[in-house]
Amino acid sequence: MDFLNQFSFLYDSIIFLFSAAGWKNLIMFGIGGLLIYLALVKDFEPALLMPMGFGAILVNIPWSGAVGFAEDGSQGIIDWLFKVGIGASEAMPLLLFIGIGAMIDFGPLLSNPKMLLFGGAAQFGIFLTILVASFMFQDFKDAAAIGVIGAADGPTAILVSQIFESEYKGAIAVAAYSYMALVPIIQPFAIKMVTTKKERLIRMPYNPQSVSRLTRILFPIIVMIIAGLVAPKSVSLVGMLMFGNLLRECLKLDSLSQTAQTTLANLITILLGLTISSSMKADKFIDFSTLIIMALGLFAFVFDTIGGVMFAKFMNIFLPEGRKINPMVGGAGISAFPMSARVIQKMSLKEDNQNHLLMHAVGANVAGQIGSVVAGGIILSVVPTLIG
Repeated sequence: MDFLNQFSFLYDSIIFLFSAAGWKNLIMFGIGGLLIYLALVKDFEPALLMPMGFGAILVNIPWSGAVGFAEDGSQGIIDWLFKVGIGASEAMPLLLFIGIGAMIDFGPLLSNPKMLLFGGAAQFGIFLTILVASFMFQDFKDAAAIGVIGAADGPTAILVSQIFESEYKGAIAVAAYSYMALVPIIQPFAIKMVTTKKERLIRMPYNPQSVSRLTRILFPIIVMIIAGLVAPKSVSLVGMLMFGNLLRECLKLDSLSQTAQTTLANLITILLGLTISSSMKADKFIDFSTLIIMALGLFAFVFDTIGGVMFAKFMNIFLPEGRKINPMVGGAGISAFPMSARVIQKMSLKEDNQNHLLMHAVGANVAGQIGSVVAGGIILSVVPTLIG
């Protein structure tokens, strides 16, 4: 009898998948498979895309026990993780920032402080996209959450979309992490669109200045205070990032720093990838709006990169020969650390195998990490006041 019941359930599931109501679930199986393929075969952010792809399949199995609520009061594990880890507290994205902060060495930035400017300039695409998206989406909060995709910072995008209660959380998360994974493809294309061969050949000798331990310790504390005064809503974002960095730089908590960089960051990354699949249910995800969000996310990402490059070109107008900035470095001002810096180094060596821009790009890249979380905090503070 049990066998017959199970066979009947299998039959009903197959019939549902191939019915007019189930075709979206089949598409989500394909999307999940694509994410897993990109993660495991193409090696695009496997720690993020593999759990997201697996979760996308898991939550779209007909009558999946991983989602929803049962009559006995129990809850599917994926929806429970989303409710506890993201919905009720935004804990997972924030905890991940502790690990990210512990990984970042701000030394190249502190040694060359002008790179901090690129962390701001490379957020241009966010605000441009918010403006464009505001004409396409009725809720300005949705437009703002979509714009944050351009930060190339998945946790920030997830956090903003959750706080604004955007109905497009799943699409925003997939777009943010997908474009992070595609940095090596997107950024060279965007940079070459707005630079000349001569500009890409500019050499920037690296003469690092020593950075004292006291400076390294004070920096995360000062950044947190300033960011909090400018955009109070950014305190949770910037605070967790800077706390992680302080763990690294104090040299008194090495075991905790290593735990944050490895165990904590890896565990939260895996759980976050699975958890965000709660927002990837077919009935909400398969929609024309998802395609628009993916397109706007790419637009934001490209123009963030272009914003940093164009700012470098603007600075070069006022800089003397021999001190000009290679505009490619400006493109590293996005938050995709350290991928963007590596892309810039690879591009520079392809143009001139003796032109090493890595440390300059790293300085701009870590500035972009700060810039993205501050931009997210500013959006969280300003948008509610704009819409009353």
